[in-house]
Amino acid sequence: MIKRRPVVAVVDDDPRLLESLENLLESAGYVARSFSSARSLLISGLSGLDVLITDIGMPGMDGFELCDLVKKVRPDLPMFLITGRHEIADADQAEGVSGCFRKPFDAQVMLAAIGDVLRKSKNGG
Repeated sequence: MIKRRPVVAVVDDDPRLLESLENLLESAGYVARSFSSARSLLISGLSGLDVLITDIGMPGMDGFELCDLVKKVRPDLPMFLITGRHEIADADQAEGVSGCFRKPFDAQVMLAAIGDVLRKSKNGG
């Protein structure tokens, strides 16, 4: 049986961050799928995703709104928020999210957190 590589979707309107996260995830053995907006992720669909990482502050739909929508469709999908601002202090809004990272975040800490949620979801939560 071939083990499928976990698919991590990254949503951010900053192309440099998308590229660096894509490189980080690919180098850690994940399949990275990048989206420049919440809308482009939703159009492409949520099936096949194992983890979602989204920026909070984006034009159009922000990361909180995206997470709320995704929770309705894929309540089991682990989600992480990233932000350059301090809105993550508002923990009420981040309910149901696996974690928050403030830019610049530690790549190894993020990879460890992704690994943790994937192990948990594979073992039935």
